[in-house]
Amino acid sequence: MVQDGVQFGKVAVLMGGRSAEREVSLMSGQGVLQALRARGVDAHAFDPAQQPMDELQRQGFARCFIALHGRFGEDGTVQGALELLGIPYTGAGVMASSMSIDKVMTKRVWQAEGLPTPRHVLLQRGHFTAAQVCDIPAQLGLPLIVKPAREGSSLGVTKVTTASQMQDAVAAAVALDTDVLCEQFIAGDEVTCPVLGAGSDARALPVIHIVAPEGQYDYQNKYFTDVTEYRVPCNLPAGEEAAIQALVVKAYRVLGCRGWGRVDVMIDAATRQPYLLEINTSPGMTGHSLVPMAAKADGVSYEDLCVQLLADASLDYGANKEGAA
Repeated sequence: MVQDGVQFGKVAVLMGGRSAEREVSLMSGQGVLQALRARGVDAHAFDPAQQPMDELQRQGFARCFIALHGRFGEDGTVQGALELLGIPYTGAGVMASSMSIDKVMTKRVWQAEGLPTPRHVLLQRGHFTAAQVCDIPAQLGLPLIVKPAREGSSLGVTKVTTASQMQDAVAAAVALDTDVLCEQFIAGDEVTCPVLGAGSDARALPVIHIVAPEGQYDYQNKYFTDVTEYRVPCNLPAGEEAAIQALVVKAYRVLGCRGWGRVDVMIDAATRQPYLLEINTSPGMTGHSLVPMAAKADGVSYEDLCVQLLADASLDYGANKEGAA
């Protein structure tokens, strides 16, 4: 049910920030800002890279819609600041945000819970040798994927097809992060599935089948071209969509996420086994973004989605939590 925007009070849409995904965040934030205003919400743009966070309290903001992506926005840092300020915010809380942005930590949690995710090798800046890098294809096979552990939007990601590419691929990733994830490549269908809600109320939206040119679903093809095909309905074999939805909801819950998120999955072409890749706890809201696309397929407009997410804004340590003042 769409709520009256006035009841939310003064709302800050956090956008921009200091991460490598600043440009995308500004696009997401402007979309959310316009949508909330269209629904009667007293919404204002707020860029944490240009104003200190305590200005939110001084300026009387009652809630925050987090449209920040990547570090200093999706990693628990902004969430922690908002907890201290006592201002409810959209999306995952401090611990879930900080775990989910780290692809290696996410994998460890999923593996501990018996959930399928590709095999990997972790490299840490300053603690690996050229010989160790050269040995990774023997461990994971070729092709394989090399990416920073804590970046999004496919930044710094390389698909390595020959062993000679390994050093350059690792150098590109380590330039963006101290931790580099080398991951088994799963050949097959690439899909993504958003999740809304929290705990037992969390539910999956329709699965989106992503068909990118030559399989290159990179930063450019995500946000700045129209050559990638998004299939909703996903047209997967009978029963697969429901199985993937059940898997991503479990993956979301075990990380303690709330509000919303989007889980990326690869389906092995030979076995049809789905493998969890990563989770985004502050997904994009641009004209090319996938959560609004899945919501629309489920009968929820972009504006209504934004209002619903804002209505679910909360705190980890709010007045209703044990031990709160």
